[in-house]
Amino acid sequence: MCSSQVSSARGPAATILRAWREGRIALVVSPPILDEYRRVMRELAAQFPSIDPGPSLKLMAVHARMVDAPPLPGSVRTDPADDMFLACAIAGGSRVIVSGDKALLRTSGYRGVEVLAPRAFLSRV
Repeated sequence: MCSSQVSSARGPAATILRAWREGRIALVVSPPILDEYRRVMRELAAQFPSIDPGPSLKLMAVHARMVDAPPLPGSVRTDPADDMFLACAIAGGSRVIVSGDKALLRTSGYRGVEVLAPRAFLSRV
């Protein structure tokens, strides 16, 4: 989604992206997470050719806080590939991960990191 699409988009995810773009919340990513976002956005762009993920990816690469997130000492999730989100939050000192991933939501509280669905996050902020 480009920044003009974020401005006109609606819903929890668009509201969260707008808050980040306006500097009201921070986005903390690690290189593997940025790679995952690139992969997912390429898939979405292939499925929906009118969406150009380039501006959003560039915005993230330049303005998100990048952290080196060493792997967790053991797998926390049933899908170990998703442990990178917890590792990033811990490395970045984040207290919250916003995700709709049901398995990741079940890890809420791990090492003090709360995992909230987008609507729940918005109701708290």
